[in-house]
Amino acid sequence: MSEPVQLAAHRAPLPDQQDAVAQPASTPSRRHAATPAAAATQKPGKARDAFYDNAKYLAIVLVAMGHSWEPLRDGSRAASALYIIVYTFHMPAFIVISGYFSRSFDASPARLKRLITGVAVPYVVFEVVYTLFKRYAGDDPGYDFSLLDPWYLTWFLVSLFVWRLSTPIWKTIRWPLPVALAIAALASVSPSIGDDLDMQRLLQFLPFFVLGLCLKPEHFQLVRRKEARIIALPVFAAALVFAYWAAPRMTAAWTYHRDSAQELGAPGWTGIVMTLAMFGCSVILTACFFAWVPGRKLWFTALGAGTLYGYLLHGFVAKGSRFWDWYEVSWVHTPWGQVVVTVLAASLITVLCTTPVQRMFRFVMEPKMEWAFKRDAAKLARGR
Repeated sequence: MSEPVQLAAHRAPLPDQQDAVAQPASTPSRRHAATPAAAATQKPGKARDAFYDNAKYLAIVLVAMGHSWEPLRDGSRAASALYIIVYTFHMPAFIVISGYFSRSFDASPARLKRLITGVAVPYVVFEVVYTLFKRYAGDDPGYDFSLLDPWYLTWFLVSLFVWRLSTPIWKTIRWPLPVALAIAALASVSPSIGDDLDMQRLLQFLPFFVLGLCLKPEHFQLVRRKEARIIALPVFAAALVFAYWAAPRMTAAWTYHRDSAQELGAPGWTGIVMTLAMFGCSVILTACFFAWVPGRKLWFTALGAGTLYGYLLHGFVAKGSRFWDWYEVSWVHTPWGQVVVTVLAASLITVLCTTPVQRMFRFVMEPKMEWAFKRDAAKLARGR
């Protein structure tokens, strides 16, 4: 998959940056804040739930591991099976969380500003930098700059930008998820859509974002119960057995949601069937994944707030390993070599999510850009 993120624990989760936080407690009005008795009884803000940061960190680790397995699939049926399983749910899990934390998006100036600085600006910067990387490290000096044709991992940013802007629409209509699934199914049988904005992935992954918008905290509580964890084990085992059987018989490209059915050499009608089937499989495996995500604060919990850093930065190593023929070394394709590659991928993505890396690249990932926006007249008036 030419693939799928953020800062310290008090900043926004995954791709949504400062909007993607657990819902804060409502801010008291100035009238109540001015009352000493009210101030004395004021409840502290709602604590950040470690579960979501844990889920984001573990999902981004799976993204890196999946990328590291891609060149190993030809010689290993087991690697192919694991690859299919992981690609079935790792990006859907990310996107569901992104949708869940987009529920409060209302197109207000403050939220639009964060969308621009936290998603649009990183997209432009990394699209340019990735293009330069492909030109010189990939020995492709003629590769064109294009903000309409996302390369490699940047498709997620442009998709997130569009999904987030469309949030008010999905919150308005009566049956958002069936409509999103219908759009995805139509995209899967429309090869003429083209590559602009990686529109196939934008539309085919859309139902997962809308699903996240529709979820409530109690839905996550359901999959975090002990019963759900127990059920998840045989479900995952069955999925692995099926993936092992399917690995030599079907293409993993169905999990990428990057092409129409016709482009994959299948009859058009199969696009609709596979859209619904893959959505069902992805939702089930995503639920199983969430069931086993720890809910308590652990050593990697804070890293969940820096996953966009790891996601975008690890792409240079993932693609560089192909450009520089690292997988041509024979020991890499042995069982122990595959284990070493997997551990290295997980370690790299972990380092790239850490606070020092976030500080180093914050000027790109979360630029303040106060100079680019009009000043809030209402805020200025309140400050006088």
